Formats: sequence, C-alpha cells, structure tokens
Amino acid sequence: MELIELKDFLDFKAEQYENPAFLEYDPIQIPHKFSQKEDIEIIGFLVATIAWGNRKSIISNGNKICEIMGNSPYDFIMNYKKNSQVKFVHRTFNSSDLEFFFHSLHTIYKTGDLELAFCGNFHDNSLKNYISNFRQLFLETSHLPRSEKHISNPNANSACKRLIMYLRWMVRDSKKGVDFGIWKSISSSELYIPLDVHTGTIARKLGILKRTQNDWKTNEELIEELRKFDSIDPAKYDFALFGLGAFEKF
Repeated sequence: MELIELKDFLDFKAEQYENPAFLEYDPIQIPHKFSQKEDIEIIGFLVATIAWGNRKSIISNGNKICEIMGNSPYDFIMNYKKNSQVKFVHRTFNSSDLEFFFHSLHTIYKTGDLELAFCGNFHDNSLKNYISNFRQLFLETSHLPRSEKHISNPNANSACKRLIMYLRWMVRDSKKGVDFGIWKSISSSELYIPLDVHTGTIARKLGILKRTQNDWKTNEELIEELRKFDSIDPAKYDFALFGLGAFEKF
C-alpha cells in the first residue's frame, strides 16, 4: 500500500471508530458517567490501571471501584481514610494495591491534581518524562513492593500501554464524544499510541512497525511513522489500529 493510500485508509478507519458507539465496549465508558474534571481524571486513572485482559471484566471491576468510592471519586479521595475492609481483585491488582492507589491519590490531591502530577513544573515535549515524573511522585507514598508493577516505567523500556491510553483519554479533544480533552498542559501532538496486541499486530501487518516486541522503543518507532500522517493528532490512529484488530480481525 502506497503511503498516501495508507494515510487515507487509516484516516477513514479512525473516523469510523471514534464516535460515541465506541463507548459501549470500552472501559472509557466509566469516566463518562461523571462531569466534574476531578471525578473524571481520578476514576479514569483507576480504570486505566486495571485495563488489561477481558474488556467486560475490566468494565465490571471498574464499576466496582466506583461503588467502593461511593460514586464520588474526588470526594472519596479528598476524605480518604484507610479501610482494611475493602475487598477487590482484578487479575494481579488486589485490595492492597487499591488501598495504596487511594492513599497516593489522596496525597497528590492535597497539594495539586493528577495533571500537575504528570506535568510538574516543566514542559519539554517528552511523554517519557511526563510518565517518569508521575511514577516517581506516585511511588513516594508508602507501599508494598508488589504495587510498583502497576505503574509502568518507561525508563525500563516498558511500553506503558495503560498510562499512554489514560493520557489519550485526558488530553485529546472531546468533539467526537470519546476522549475528554480536559488537560491542557499536554498537547495532542505529544501523545503516543497505547501499544497492545491489537495495535501492534495491525501496525506490523500494515508495514508501519518493524520491531517485533512491544516496548518503549517500539512506541517511539510507531509514533514517528504516524506523525507523518498527522503531526497534530497522531493518537487518533489508535482508533484505526485498535478497531481493525479488535472488531475486524484485519
């Protein structure tokens, strides 16, 4: 497929899948239940954290987290007190992990918010630095070593799929009815593609990716190619690649 044909194809597929119907089968439907910025970004972060495995299970367990928080995420975090009675498990993410996440979010929101936690006081057009900055801050709260695996580390060459997906949710424009566009400190042009089995496989089938593993270096290779098609909003192609893999078995 010629470059211009590939761009036209991906533009068409991105347009096809980025619409409110996408919410029916995707975990992003959960933060869409809320309207306040803080509620959206808090529950969005927690849902993105458990976003691996079966999507029905992710959505079900995301709703359980909402219930644990009394369907008021921001109020819950601001008034958080440790509760050993909380029972939760999603694959390897369990009650102790969730308690740590609640505690760390409480600490973050006492002096700022999640947007500030990612961006800090710098703006250097580096998604890797945003995620590294956030991870370091988030892990300052006392925690069990087991919980660290739930905050991916780009400096260890992790693909950081869930954190990149979360940033897409928060940053990209809301005009198509899927993402939220509530964070202004990061530009859409800086976003990467959440690299998973669908996006990676389709990108390789289309000849966009050459690397065979899904890691941070592959993130950089993929976004460099996709920015040739749209340098302003390259993350829109997440909908094209994911849709082709998950819904069309391309």
